[in-house]
Amino acid sequence: MREGLEHGAASLSEGAKAAKGPLQSVSGAGDLGRCPRAGEMWLVLSSQIYDIYLPREKRTRRALLICNTNFEHLSKRDGADVDVKEMTKLLEGLGYNVECHENITSQEMITVMKKFADHKDHVTSDSTFLVFMSHGVSTGICGNKSDGTTDILSFSTIYENFNNKHCRALVGKPKVVIIQCCRGGNVGSVMICDSIDPETPTFTSDGFRTVQLQDRKIRKTHLESDFATLYSSTPDTVSWRCPKKGSLFIQRLVEQFRSHAFNSDLQEMFRKVQRSFENFPQQLPTQERTTMLKKFYLFPGL
Repeated sequence: MREGLEHGAASLSEGAKAAKGPLQSVSGAGDLGRCPRAGEMWLVLSSQIYDIYLPREKRTRRALLICNTNFEHLSKRDGADVDVKEMTKLLEGLGYNVECHENITSQEMITVMKKFADHKDHVTSDSTFLVFMSHGVSTGICGNKSDGTTDILSFSTIYENFNNKHCRALVGKPKVVIIQCCRGGNVGSVMICDSIDPETPTFTSDGFRTVQLQDRKIRKTHLESDFATLYSSTPDTVSWRCPKKGSLFIQRLVEQFRSHAFNSDLQEMFRKVQRSFENFPQQLPTQERTTMLKKFYLFPGL
């Protein structure tokens, strides 16, 4: 649970063939690249990708961000403020209204999630982001009163609160889960040889069926679907954080989204984040519990 170095598609390839010329970003949506033919690309790939509901000005995308920095029994997560700032800026640039909660217990996290899942804005939204940043253990995320064994939010609780039974407004819509926390105390590498790079910053380890019943249409669907999850590390290993620049995972995720959201689907961007750790063997982000049935393009500016 020592989170930080303190121990404490496929892109739009098919669409690109149908459209003339290479896809290049133009400025817009803050500092995010924007696809100049996003509408055209959406029409080409419409049967393969998640729908974008309503025009941008009428869409009510919401994102939830929970970050614990200060703890009663665990070390302070220095640099977490940078992560909050950068993730908020990224999500707002993608058109999400970000709801942020900091330094709360696991029970308070559950209360916040339930309220967020019931928000009316999800009805006129096409997706949501759920971002969690804290210390963590193999089974979950630490609340701010945790000592490493108590006050733990189980990872499964996140999916339970936003599954198709408990969050009807987001049925069939992408639910993107981003988790920055340690998942154990092991270092995720096997050292063969080592050298010190003087420029390396100092870190701290941180199918439907419809039936007619009493004039009401009832459909069967999966209990849990349309989730995409990216964890900051593999199971049982630490995640690394720079006290001044924030966590490596959030830094690189933001970089990849800013560079590629205009022409890459979500899971391709996740892979780009993973590949950015190729030369940092101590940590490797992991895609888990992903139940996306289509590709999800964010199309900044559309």
